[in-house]
Amino acid sequence: MSNELEQVKKQSPEVYSDSERTRDRRVYVPAADIYETEDAMFIIADVPGVNQANVEVTLEKNVLTITAYPTEDTFEGLSLVYGEYGYGDLERRFVLSNAIDQEKIEATVQNGVLTLRLPKAGPAKSRKIVVQGA
Repeated sequence: MSNELEQVKKQSPEVYSDSERTRDRRVYVPAADIYETEDAMFIIADVPGVNQANVEVTLEKNVLTITAYPTEDTFEGLSLVYGEYGYGDLERRFVLSNAIDQEKIEATVQNGVLTLRLPKAGPAKSRKIVVQGA
């Protein structure tokens, strides 16, 4: 694996199209970075226009789902003539391994950035298992 940095071309936001939606809005995949420390992993996701009230993080069957509902900016007395950014919901899924302590996941959102802390599960503690008679 090369240690050199590669130039990445600017890409259009990825849009989900394979699921049926109950809201009549586009669904974009937010950009995310994943970092690792000795005791946790961190997912940092861009969720512009989102605050604590309109972001959901769910975990079901080892799938962590981020869903955010940004509010559309409106300006009184003005109408949009040209726009480069489309409005829509944000959704991204991550499959978690058993190395993550799923009971201790933490999430914070600030200034349009969602930070998820996924603590690593410690090694299984040794314990004595009581054997019951039939």
